[in-house]
Amino acid sequence: MATTAASVADVCLAAREASRVLVTLDGATRNRALHAMGAALEDRAGEVLEANARDMEAGEAGGLGPALLDRLRLDEHRLQGIATDVRVVAALPDPVGETIEGKRLDNGLDVRRVRVPLGVVAVVYEARPNVTIDCSALCLKAGNAIVLRGSSTAAHSNAVLAQVASAAVATAGVPEAAVSIVSGADRDELRQLATQDGVVDLIIPRGGDGLKMALKEHATVPVMYAAAGNCHVYVDRGADIDDAVAITHNAKVQRPGVCNAAETLLVHSDVAADFLPRALGALRESGVELRADARARAAAGALGGSLGEATAEDWATEYHALILAVKVVDSVQEAIAHVNRYGSGHSEAIVTGSTEAAGAFTEGVDAACVYVNASTRFTDGGVFGMGAEIGNSTQKLHARGPIGVRELTSYKFVIEGSGQIRE
Repeated sequence: MATTAASVADVCLAAREASRVLVTLDGATRNRALHAMGAALEDRAGEVLEANARDMEAGEAGGLGPALLDRLRLDEHRLQGIATDVRVVAALPDPVGETIEGKRLDNGLDVRRVRVPLGVVAVVYEARPNVTIDCSALCLKAGNAIVLRGSSTAAHSNAVLAQVASAAVATAGVPEAAVSIVSGADRDELRQLATQDGVVDLIIPRGGDGLKMALKEHATVPVMYAAAGNCHVYVDRGADIDDAVAITHNAKVQRPGVCNAAETLLVHSDVAADFLPRALGALRESGVELRADARARAAAGALGGSLGEATAEDWATEYHALILAVKVVDSVQEAIAHVNRYGSGHSEAIVTGSTEAAGAFTEGVDAACVYVNASTRFTDGGVFGMGAEIGNSTQKLHARGPIGVRELTSYKFVIEGSGQIRE
């Protein structure tokens, strides 16, 4: 496995050479490599959990919050889930070599558009060691080499996981340098990685605005941002109140530190008095801090006087915590306008009994994933049947939504003739 014992440039060059071997390997070989990776995670679970315990101890001593500690934590159940996800990725159809479309031109040339690997994908991420394996599995399935750059918070976990992965795939005939890691301890290292023109084909960052800004400042390699999630649930006038309470609670509480958790609740004024006392009471019982506008506080009944006052900053904040902003609106159009102004384009939900309102919301909201009568928490490559994901892209080029195997490929045109020349 390549590490920063070499230089960042050397790691990337080794990955480039590995990618040239990967593109010649068949899908069965890549699948064997993934199964070897899953088995190695189980066989070496003790090493992984010991390394993670060191990261958890350092994180607690360093004052990491509960949400970040939850992202960092591995246990036997989570590790088994990661191994299972690798096998799910292996079972997916092989995207490499797939003919996307084909036709015969009037001049007799046969033109096919064929799916091909990107080459070398670098993934930069923060405090989530499962990403080390998820991303490695997805990249290898799509025929790509991967260069990983995790955060110092998860340094011990990531180093062991990357070593487990690279050693395992080598037993199946995949180059060890197909899975490489750089330490993540130095900002200059990020700059070096982001400027590997002609060697790294794509960088995918998973992290906060600081990481984004650092890449925007330096990157000369193409970047596909796995974006943050300032997500909303809008409860419309036609909503089933029981469903709305359950969806709102799940979207905020089920796992508050992830990017598809709801950060703002919007409620139509016609149902606010019926809905808010129930919903906010359930949220308060689960430990959620509530920050509401004046109309929401007035409609919340006995709870209203104890609610915090929402500010413009709250509408724009991804909390990653048990905090929820609450606002009353007068129409679905007002809800759409609020979402499009403050949302990050990740995942948005409407709870409604009106097909007209649902249609207006799904058409009007500019986001990668738009839900009708369901929690935002479902935005996930694994849940969507993609095996796993590298992240969720809110961009419109080259992929949008969960970044899975097919999103890690490009295509080439293959043209076959019988001696044609252009006049």
